[in-house]
Amino acid sequence: MTEFTLTRQVELPDRLRVARAKNLPNLGPKLLFFSGGSALNDIARTLKHYTHNSTHLVTPFDSGGSSQVLREAFDMPAVGDLRSRLMALADETVFGQPDVFRLFSYRLPNAASKTELAQEFAALVSGDHALMRAVVQPMRGLILSQLQCFAQAKTDGFDLAGASVGNLILTGGYLSHDRALEPVLFLMSKMVEVKGTVRAIVDQNLDLGADLQDGSAVIGQRLLTGKEVAPLQSGIEDLFLCKDGQRLSREAVTLPRRNIAQIEAADLICYAPGSFYSSLLANLLPAGTGRAIARRQGPKIYVPSLGTDPECLGLDLPAQVAALIAALQADFETPQPVHRLLSAVLCDSRTLTPDVASRIETTLGVACLPLPLTLPDTPERYSAAHVCEALVSLV
Repeated sequence: MTEFTLTRQVELPDRLRVARAKNLPNLGPKLLFFSGGSALNDIARTLKHYTHNSTHLVTPFDSGGSSQVLREAFDMPAVGDLRSRLMALADETVFGQPDVFRLFSYRLPNAASKTELAQEFAALVSGDHALMRAVVQPMRGLILSQLQCFAQAKTDGFDLAGASVGNLILTGGYLSHDRALEPVLFLMSKMVEVKGTVRAIVDQNLDLGADLQDGSAVIGQRLLTGKEVAPLQSGIEDLFLCKDGQRLSREAVTLPRRNIAQIEAADLICYAPGSFYSSLLANLLPAGTGRAIARRQGPKIYVPSLGTDPECLGLDLPAQVAALIAALQADFETPQPVHRLLSAVLCDSRTLTPDVASRIETTLGVACLPLPLTLPDTPERYSAAHVCEALVSLV
């Protein structure tokens, strides 16, 4: 087979490519996202109108909320962000499974008593709950088998307050499939007609840790984000994975072959908006991730978060781009040409200054693509349609 490189002039947005994608989303481009958390969900929800072929590699290292309750109880990866992305990509029209979508999106009340929670959970497990009865057979039976597996495994003291039913079903499926996420993610994708692919970056119960500039270290994703606890008072120097409190070497955690195959098949790779360290750079920690990205020809685009990210203490946009490149270079013994790892930064033209653009392009060798990407009356939020159209145009 003869290989050659084809270049073309890009128009942003490219109305022809956008129209073609919207008319035939089932034949849309293969866009791959490194992300986590909920920051990308609005874009993902809109993206399914442009392509049904996106892949989302999501971090399973969340150490807060109901996901952490499940992690501690069952020694499993965090599933909350995975479920959230599945729901964002689900077909919410009458052609999908709206009753299943409502069930998977439901949370047990936080304020209910233990007796009330136990009664409602029992109704779900027996199939008598209104949300469960609304699901037609044989789908209902399939869902019940996963939830009943969870019910059998949980202890009497398990806290159900605020629990996502979708997370409980995912947990039951994980336990019933030899403690593997891939089969149950595939199953849930089919149940709600997900228009894309959602996978954990690795299927392991690991924690995220960081060395800080003041010489201290913190372990646990929730301690980095500045959401559930006070923001960090010292900048992040380095990021690492750990197991049972012990730091792991980079080579100890490798990117699964199935995820390498998705990267190598992507038409475009997007480093997505979200918490910079715990949602984006955490995805790049498994060994082999940077190498897989470098092997793939095609655009590699960074879409930075808007507003203030508590994790980016002391980091402006050029420093974030430099940190992203450094995280990718860490997968190699010798430095790689930057263009193999990052092609461009997709920036909102209303907030990008000439000085910042010059520093990124001149100092780091990465192009800036300024476009009107934010909502007219909310400059701290992306217009999901504008971002989707820009990404589709680059393929």
